[in-house]
Amino acid sequence: MIAIIGGGISGLSAAWFAQKRGLDYTLIESSGRWGGKLQTEKIDGFVVEGGADSFLATKPWAAQLARELGLGERLLGTNDQLRTIYILHQGQPVALPDGMQLIVPTKLWPFLQSPLLSWPGKLRMGLDWLLPARTDPADETVGSFVRRRFGQEALERLGEPLLSGIYSGESERQSLLATFPRYRELETEFGSLIRGTLAQKAKLAQASKGGKRPSMFQSFPGGTQELVDALVGKLTGPLKLNTAVTALTQTSTGYTLTLSDGTTLDAAQVIVTTPASVAATLVEPFAPRVAEQLELMRAVSTGTLSLGFRTDEIKRPLHGFGMVIPLREKRPINALTISSVKFPSRAPEGQALVRVFFGGSRTPETLEKTDDEILAMAREQLLDILGITAEPLFHRIFRWHNANPQYDAGHLDRIAVLEKSLPPGLHLTGCAYRGVGIPDCIHQAEETVERL
Repeated sequence: MIAIIGGGISGLSAAWFAQKRGLDYTLIESSGRWGGKLQTEKIDGFVVEGGADSFLATKPWAAQLARELGLGERLLGTNDQLRTIYILHQGQPVALPDGMQLIVPTKLWPFLQSPLLSWPGKLRMGLDWLLPARTDPADETVGSFVRRRFGQEALERLGEPLLSGIYSGESERQSLLATFPRYRELETEFGSLIRGTLAQKAKLAQASKGGKRPSMFQSFPGGTQELVDALVGKLTGPLKLNTAVTALTQTSTGYTLTLSDGTTLDAAQVIVTTPASVAATLVEPFAPRVAEQLELMRAVSTGTLSLGFRTDEIKRPLHGFGMVIPLREKRPINALTISSVKFPSRAPEGQALVRVFFGGSRTPETLEKTDDEILAMAREQLLDILGITAEPLFHRIFRWHNANPQYDAGHLDRIAVLEKSLPPGLHLTGCAYRGVGIPDCIHQAEETVERL
């Protein structure tokens, strides 16, 4: 029997893949709901996400699972007519130039016209064509990589908000190979990020010739909660909510779990999908070296604030999905998404859903503010950036304490050592290890079950 600890997307997926293989399992979750950081609420016609609002379509595992669960027809692409992303620059939202693939320019004229970078900064980015590729295969930080290929200005104005911001991380600590390995691959294969991205773009264009450009992100009409609910509805094994594992003991035949309801559970295999800090506490009595390694893995706290407005109350609207805010702008918020532009069904007709992100490595102190203080802080920023003076129709705050793993340089090497140190029958999977996105968590869960 397999005991699966943690009922987020990783634990639910592990249970599903175990069930598909005909394996007995019990899924245990300490809170009163399934889904972990995937949480969707319906508020007066608005579809409000607590965690991730979508998943990358280029990573196929989430869409594959959705189809297995009968959700294939409910997969929802983004409103790609308004795919534009903005960057706050000197206090004003500036659209990423047409042709930018994250931080890599692929169209010359829009790039040259953009006010995001100075002329020296643009020329420095152009040197990427000429600079030799790094031959050392070792990991490096995102900051080091972007600075090496594109220069310091590109790091501050593009790399930090676009590559580190989405991880709530720090570019000078963030692992390139654990978060953006494709950039190293392009550098190695083509000798230049720009050259490699252009080649990749041409290949994709040829493959989809005559067809519609696919959406970069996908979700569901009812939000990511649909995936959670579908999984729970399909699982036939024992599912325990409001049940914590208070002790995990290694035995001659596997493990014994002591549960908060006073019962025990014997298992030949245990899959732990909790945050690394929780896993460390569970395994410390019988695997202290593993616990030490887990305790070294950093996580940060983040929060989101969703607000509803009438569309005409946004005096300076963004004609795109949202905006990232560089650290150099010294703002108390990190980014904002216009959820009702990204997915129009997220708000009633004539209304808009705005989502503000705060906390993380930049401003961890904001998580300690009261709800009223966070609302006031966000409204001040929305007034300055979008010209919104109106009272929101509603607001909803979500806080995720120590829930966002930080992949520091050398992360994958440390995970490889950690995995080799695990005692027989104990498995770790989840966003702390080999990818934080929904598809990554699903894929890791499937691979873990395959190794049982």
